[in-house]
Amino acid sequence: MINELFFMNGYAAYVLIAFGFTLLSFLSLYLVIKMQFVKEQKNFIVKFGSLNSEQASAAKSQRINREILANLRNN
Repeated sequence: MINELFFMNGYAAYVLIAFGFTLLSFLSLYLVIKMQFVKEQKNFIVKFGSLNSEQASAAKSQRINREILANLRNN
């Protein structure tokens, strides 16, 4: 009974390879997106740090900037 579950009627190798490839793809996508996000956060901090008070208040009112600032506070 257990052997049938592991061998999957001869398709176990294909199923496990496909499963592994999927996990590897998801992991690599996550890491690439995470690196890009951190890079963009740093760029935003550099740009946001050099604004005068008028420009800073205008930037804070924009939706995307509020989301980025909220993420910075949470991390």
